[in-house]
Amino acid sequence: QVQLVESGGGLVQPGGSLRLSCAASGRIFSINVMGWYRQAPGKQRELVADISSGGSTNYADSVRGRFTISRDNAKNTVYLQMNSLKPEDTAVYYCNAHVTYWGGSGTYGPYDCWGQGTQVTVSR
Repeated sequence: QVQLVESGGGLVQPGGSLRLSCAASGRIFSINVMGWYRQAPGKQRELVADISSGGSTNYADSVRGRFTISRDNAKNTVYLQMNSLKPEDTAVYYCNAHVTYWGGSGTYGPYDCWGQGTQVTVSR
C-alpha cells in the first residue's frame, strides 16, 4: 500500500557530506514520525534521527551536531543532511515512517514502513 524510496547514498571521504532523501508514496492518509536508521556490518540497526509531523527532532548522540533531519510534509519526504562524515558512519541507511493509509473501508494503521536501504561508505 505504501512504498518508501531512498536515494543519495554513496562513497565519500572523511569530513565530506552527503544528503539522503526518502519519498513515501501510495495510499497515504497521514505520516506521523519519519526517521533514519542505520546498520553497520555485524551490528544491530540503530536510530540515527527522527522527526515528527510537527517538526520535533531526535538525534543519536553520535551524530548530533553533524547530521540534520528535515521533512517536507506536502511531499511525504524526509531528508538527512550528513556533514563531517566519519568512517564509523559507514552503514546501510534505512528510511522509516509510521504511516496510516487508505484502505477498502477506511484508514489503517499506523504501521511501520521501511525503505530498501542505501549504502553510505566513508573512506579514503
